[in-house]
Amino acid sequence: MTMAAKNGDTVRVHYTGTLNDGSVFDTSREREPIEFAIGSQMVIAGFESAVLGMEPGETKSFTVASAEAYGEHDPRLVQDVPLSELPPGLEPQPGMRLTATGQDGREIGLVITEVTGTAVRLDANHPLAGEDLTFEIQLVEIAA
Repeated sequence: MTMAAKNGDTVRVHYTGTLNDGSVFDTSREREPIEFAIGSQMVIAGFESAVLGMEPGETKSFTVASAEAYGEHDPRLVQDVPLSELPPGLEPQPGMRLTATGQDGREIGLVITEVTGTAVRLDANHPLAGEDLTFEIQLVEIAA
């Protein structure tokens, strides 16, 4: 008797995630499958719901709209910061990742998207914000 994955089950899943242009943004194929409990919100909602009803060994492809993944790109989370406000000795480059501490003490991930002679443009959006994500997943096992 085969068992289908249901809410509360701990599952192990291999996945490959691609963007609309076909580029791979992440894959578990060269490492261990990810393990999570369905309903725990450890992965994006669309990913969790796609695993529901799958049986071990089954493979499926699906797309998660940006709003259901990491949200839309929010221009309010992009700002220009004078170079003088960056840590001394930092040589900013586009694509460089930085971490800032918010007023509430939480860490905020930032990406430098542009460098001028006097400032850097910092983007606090998740790097995949605004992107529809396509996944090919394989349910490896349902843990007891």
